[in-house]
Amino acid sequence: MNFQTITFTVDTGIARLTLNRPDKLNSFTGEMHDELRVVLDMVQNDPAVRVLVLSGAGRAFCAGQDLADPEMQMIAGRMPDIGNVVERNYKPLILRLQNLRVPTIAAVNGIAAGAGASLALACDLVVASRSASFLQAFSKIGLIPDTGGTWFLPQRVGMARAMGLALLADKLPAEKAAEWGLIWECAEDADFAARIDTLAKQLSTAPTKALVRTRQAMHAAPGHTLEQQLSLEGGFMRELGWSPDYAEGVAAFMEKRAPKFTGE
Repeated sequence: MNFQTITFTVDTGIARLTLNRPDKLNSFTGEMHDELRVVLDMVQNDPAVRVLVLSGAGRAFCAGQDLADPEMQMIAGRMPDIGNVVERNYKPLILRLQNLRVPTIAAVNGIAAGAGASLALACDLVVASRSASFLQAFSKIGLIPDTGGTWFLPQRVGMARAMGLALLADKLPAEKAAEWGLIWECAEDADFAARIDTLAKQLSTAPTKALVRTRQAMHAAPGHTLEQQLSLEGGFMRELGWSPDYAEGVAAFMEKRAPKFTGE
């Protein structure tokens, strides 16, 4: 398809989705949201895809919402309904990512600000280059962290650090983000692309259903009692224990060879 704000490729099980408005630091527009919906539906419905890598073109990952986009402009002297923009665009975007049938990697190559930071945190693994940074800029324009920011931040770094990031709007370097547990890894700039490729290849040959069920179980845990979580784990283990990938994993272990998972 001829996308205007993103690029998308699939090769050997690895889908690569790149936000492609480098002159605007890959900030969101209504058109970009439309194209993201199409691509994420394609990933969801393509059994050949085993992992999704989300990145940004140029020197930024994503600077959040483009305030110059028509959706954010005054109409007849009235301020835009930003809540409607969140409900119509950002809420379904994050839910699509969180419910995707394959694992996801955010490759944060530069600034991830506002909704762009939350977009990265919605992925299963977040790897940032050392020169990258994260910024919760909402308080500077009288708003709150959205796109799941108020949910992701306290869970990742605790309430004290989450509040500091949100209220002070200080830029968080990638190295400190890794130290705090906000992201999985900070990679040297020179090694960044190779590191993303290594992780993508590793996940593309892993037992896909098990990875996704792991995500679902961990996300469910905060709202469960221990007993409820144990029951959820039992249900998932029952399902996975009947899967071809489990049979292959056990056979490979017994035969002392590398497993060949199919994602089934």
